Amino acid sequence: MAFLKFNKSELVNLSYSLKREIICANKTGAYCNTSIVTCNTRRYHGLLAVPIDKFGGRKYLLLSSLDETIITNGKQFNLGIHCYGDVYEPRGHKYIVDFDADPVPHITYKVGEIVFTKSILLQPDRDQVMIKFELLQSPSKIVLQLKPFLAFRNIHALTMRNMEARTGFAPVRNGVSFNMYDGFPDLNLQLSSSRSSFRSMPYWYNGITYSDESRRGFACCEDLFVPGYFETELGKGESLVFSASVDEIDPLRLKRCYNDKLRKISGISSFHDQLVHCADLLKCDRNGHKMITAGFSWLYTGLLRETILALPGLTLYTDGNTGEFEEILDNLIHDEQERLFHRTTQVEAPLSMTRALQQYIGFCGNAKYVWKKYGGTLKGIIESYAPGRRKEVAMQPNGLLWAQMDGVALSWMNAYVNGRPVTERAGYQVETNALWYNALCFALDMESRYGEKNSRFIPRWSPVRDLVKANYQTMFWNPQWGYLADYVDNNGMNPDIRPNQLCPVAMPYSPIDDEIADSVMKVVSNDLVTRRGIRTLSPRDSKYKGVYEGAQTERDLAYHQGSTRPSLLGDYVAICFKMQGPSFSKKAEWLTEGFYDDLNKHGVGAFSEIYDGDPPHEPHGAISSALSTAALLTVDYIMDKNKEE
Repeated sequence: MAFLKFNKSELVNLSYSLKREIICANKTGAYCNTSIVTCNTRRYHGLLAVPIDKFGGRKYLLLSSLDETIITNGKQFNLGIHCYGDVYEPRGHKYIVDFDADPVPHITYKVGEIVFTKSILLQPDRDQVMIKFELLQSPSKIVLQLKPFLAFRNIHALTMRNMEARTGFAPVRNGVSFNMYDGFPDLNLQLSSSRSSFRSMPYWYNGITYSDESRRGFACCEDLFVPGYFETELGKGESLVFSASVDEIDPLRLKRCYNDKLRKISGISSFHDQLVHCADLLKCDRNGHKMITAGFSWLYTGLLRETILALPGLTLYTDGNTGEFEEILDNLIHDEQERLFHRTTQVEAPLSMTRALQQYIGFCGNAKYVWKKYGGTLKGIIESYAPGRRKEVAMQPNGLLWAQMDGVALSWMNAYVNGRPVTERAGYQVETNALWYNALCFALDMESRYGEKNSRFIPRWSPVRDLVKANYQTMFWNPQWGYLADYVDNNGMNPDIRPNQLCPVAMPYSPIDDEIADSVMKVVSNDLVTRRGIRTLSPRDSKYKGVYEGAQTERDLAYHQGSTRPSLLGDYVAICFKMQGPSFSKKAEWLTEGFYDDLNKHGVGAFSEIYDGDPPHEPHGAISSALSTAALLTVDYIMDKNKEE
């Protein structure tokens, strides 16, 4: 597709190309992430990062990069590129003439009369990356040298030259194997050609600099170990496959394996195909335990809030896979007992389980089955908010939930500056209590229909539901403002115009009147809605930060103080269709088409976590976000459903 291609003038301009990243991921949780000119600009960048079970499933970068050198007529041309301080050396990007990412990242180099390509393929079900090199044009044979840069470190860390590193290697078929520290798996580097050889020249490359980390004020330099280089000859029309894997593989099958895997990758022929492709990358199935990765490359896998919110979009609204929905949800419930039933710093997250189940029922239509399977879990969650059960949040005599822990942000707005939350929001939170009311109403309704006779749950929680209904609107609605308070504390109503007030409007069981919902939507539409999602704060607020740039402090201040969230579009679009019907279709298209215009920015072919609140709304944050991808799939589903009607 055209939006996944870059030409020579774009690629040689580092101020342009270094801001655009490749992201490949697979079902094992491994990933490959670098810039489109293969210069690493983040500590998270590398050709092979894998979860290591011995280290709790956390991800570790094994192979940082691979430099290619072409030797012809006694002259060497190094195609690699690294940053050292302010200097880029070598500057192999100047030989790149073309890049496209469909179906896999494919880079074309031109050195005089030599045309040379490399393609990067991450195995879909194995901790292995394969890189295919092909000599398309050349007046004579060339010598190809491949120099691996080894990291063997946590993706969040940096490594330095040290005496503990094991720098030796063991021979494997058509290659060598490394294991630099205890607990790590072997890294097997192998080539498809038996004519290749490995020449040991161990050396530490010191001071490799990651420009994105430097720009953000983080530690940005590290030392990488280069054990030597592989060497082989290539003639015109010949190809070579390089493999980096935690398993030793049969090198004679490398080319066939690469070609077979490439053929099985579905082609991208539409923007919706791209969404579905991204959704697939965000679902991990390691050791038979399926989970959702919150985002690449630094966000974690299996997070409670992100999984619950993204689950319907990434499963039901992608391909209608109800089995996958239940499998991931079952695993989440098993893994998150502590947060679901005892304590969490995102007090609204367990209550969001209700919304996921409601969406599931809306999709599959079998409320009785869903309640029989998940009713006990939801009732347990509700019980955990009773007085004395949780330290961070508890039900008050008025039925509402009060959340407070000094110095702790107890909601999804949880950025910190110098150890203090930017948006602490202690007190009655508008979205948490809307989710609370929705959960109570839904659970009581389902229990009365499908629960046990003489259920104790109904008489215990029916009065609480009625209290919440009686007090919610009075607590949060301010008729002079025309919108809902973001939270209410001991000082009264907080006047910040934030998207949290969308929650009571979006809930199937809403605690506010229709007239108030109309007023809320007008304010949200006027102050918060952009072509790249919903702002986290009104631009009219003095705290508003419209651009997410600068050092850590500046970015954390903007994270929930103006940056937009595509993840909020699902609720907004659903509400608008409910209020306006199919006539909202054109506006819904307008709200989403801009994301497709940006697919050649930030993460190439991926959907970013956040965007600037100010035009032109540049993308930032995680380059591939589960919440953003799920929201856009949800919007597509809602639009299709309204077309049918």
